[in-house]
Amino acid sequence: MSNETMKAVRIHAFGGPDVLQYEDAPKPALQPGEVLVRVHAIGINPPDWYLRDGYRALPPEWRPQVDFPLILGTDISGVVEAVADDVEGFSAGDEVYSMVRFFSVGESKAYAEYVSVPASELAKKPAGIDHIHAAAAPMSLLTAWQFMVALGHSEPNPLQPGPHQPVPLEGKTVLVNGAAGGVGHFAVQVAKLKGAHVTAVASGGHEAILRVLGADEFIDYTKTPAEDVARDLDLVVDAVGGPTTGRFLKTLKRGGALFPVYPLGFADTEEAEKRGITVSATQVRSSGAQLAELARLLDDGTIRAVIDSTYPLAEARQAHERAAEGHIQGKIVLTVGL
Repeated sequence: MSNETMKAVRIHAFGGPDVLQYEDAPKPALQPGEVLVRVHAIGINPPDWYLRDGYRALPPEWRPQVDFPLILGTDISGVVEAVADDVEGFSAGDEVYSMVRFFSVGESKAYAEYVSVPASELAKKPAGIDHIHAAAAPMSLLTAWQFMVALGHSEPNPLQPGPHQPVPLEGKTVLVNGAAGGVGHFAVQVAKLKGAHVTAVASGGHEAILRVLGADEFIDYTKTPAEDVARDLDLVVDAVGGPTTGRFLKTLKRGGALFPVYPLGFADTEEAEKRGITVSATQVRSSGAQLAELARLLDDGTIRAVIDSTYPLAEARQAHERAAEGHIQGKIVLTVGL
């Protein structure tokens, strides 16, 4: 770290949104292979509050060990401040976006005015959208893309014996549960882009935007459980996941697939095997190359980032409180100097 300081949101202990403190912190010093970015917007994601809370949902032996104080966050959009001597392809003044160092717990440090980013995880910001919409995209869109189109990494999967395998989507029937949220609203668009017939599951207030994003059919889960009416699907992307994701097995045809974005708690392995259904998940990883590819789709509006709400960086606590309320439409974004 350098002797210079910046404003950042740090935690000094695990806990609720009240542990988020807006304060002075050391400005990161540029290391070989890195780009220093002056941050304009930060997308917030579930791993932010999982880490803030100490990953209490995980078994104790899986909980990461971190050093305090800790800066949360991974998703940024901003302007290149400086470039290490060994980095090519980026220059001071470039507008860029990234999912920073995921999955390296505690190393991404995005809730700040400046962040150092490995050049391999950085891409030019889509020119056709602003920093707020660019910061909303990286983790959620990469998750949808790596689940449904191309992995983008070769990291081992600790939750299953083999690697995750996306399935061809052209002409297939796809249901997205949790379709209005961060991953979900991108999954709807990716499935539609790749030629699928898409059913979106969310509460009724989200139907209009999901139709605009490409949903062919809509199920209001507050009125009708999706698993009671959907049948003969090729793929379910459960952006909610967790212990209840097995209820979607009966909606799938033999040979279909269930992709729970949050796979912990799935206990219906025997039922899936009996029905001939593949249950598979992956964990998103940073990829500047994929973000460069996706930037073209964001730039021309083929894929859109929907913004639920924005908060100044100093109000990160309020942003986390909004996230805890649920029923988020798209993404929550922190702004820096905008």
